[in-house]
Order: sequence, then C-alpha cells, then structure tokens
Amino acid sequence: MTLPVTALTAAICALLLVFLAFQVVKNRIRTKTNFGAGDDDQIKMARGSHANLAEHAPLAIIMIALLELANAHHWWLTGFAGLFLVSRVLHIIGMNQHAAGKNPALRQAGVMGTWISMAVMALWIVYLFVTVNL
Repeated sequence: MTLPVTALTAAICALLLVFLAFQVVKNRIRTKTNFGAGDDDQIKMARGSHANLAEHAPLAIIMIALLELANAHHWWLTGFAGLFLVSRVLHIIGMNQHAAGKNPALRQAGVMGTWISMAVMALWIVYLFVTVNL
C-alpha cells in the first residue's frame, strides 16, 4: 500500500462518521424529528459531533497524505495521525458527557489534541516546502 497511514486514518474516520450518523438517525427516530434538531439536546449533540468530525477529518487526511507522499518520517506521522484519531474519539465521548451535564474535560482534550495534531502537520508541510522546495 502506497499511503498506509493515510489509508488507515481515512478508514477509521469513515467508521467514526458512520457511527455518528447512526447516532443522529437513532435520535431522530426516538424523537420523530425528520429535519434539523428540534429542541432535543441529544440530537444537537449527535449532529454536532458528526459535523465536527466531517469538518476536521478531510483536511487532516489530506495533510497526512501530503506528508506521506513527501516521505515524512513514518513513525512521527503515525504518531500525529494517532493523536488526531484519539482526539476525535475523546471529542465524541466528551460531547456525550457534556450533553448529559457532566464535565466537558474529555471534549476539551479532544479539541486541543485535534488542533495540536493539525497545527503540527500544517507547520511540518510548511517546513518541508521551505526547506526542500525552495
């Protein structure tokens, strides 16, 4: 496989998106809500979790692919892809806890891990552009 880290990251993100889409549908069936979220906090949480992953995953996957194609260090790249994935799972768990009125710490940790992994990969790409391509 040419881009194994990218492929595994994309596959895990796809599975998470399917899981989150199922949560949205399950809550819509529960509340008989055809469109939007209505007034139900659980639907809002499920839709928010799904949308948040759908917003962040494509760019992260693209950056992982670009770094992998640039022959970036495999284990460092695997580590940052892993941080991204773990952070997304923490965000999902944290959103559920937050919607239930519990401590939002896991949600916050998921957000920070996502931002850190994406910022590092973006800066890594900029570094490679400046040092290798100029």
